[in-house]
Amino acid sequence: MNELVKMSPKGQLVVPQNIREIGGFREGDRFVAYPVEQGIIFKRVDIPELRADITKVSKQVSGRFKAAKVTPKDVEDAIKWARKR
Repeated sequence: MNELVKMSPKGQLVVPQNIREIGGFREGDRFVAYPVEQGIIFKRVDIPELRADITKVSKQVSGRFKAAKVTPKDVEDAIKWARKR
């Protein structure tokens, strides 16, 4: 069932109760907003899972940097170069 919601002056939207119940949403849940052609899609994210994903990616990047012999100085120089652009 579609329900009409209204944005508050602070930019807040209230998720209707029946949708919260169907989705199992609880106070404090976190969501990522994805802009799409005709609006926005919100996806609930699990922060511990997100942290695990970030840790995994970080280890992969570190491994590739080590294999390519990229030094902290190389990274620092790349950041300085990018900031000048």
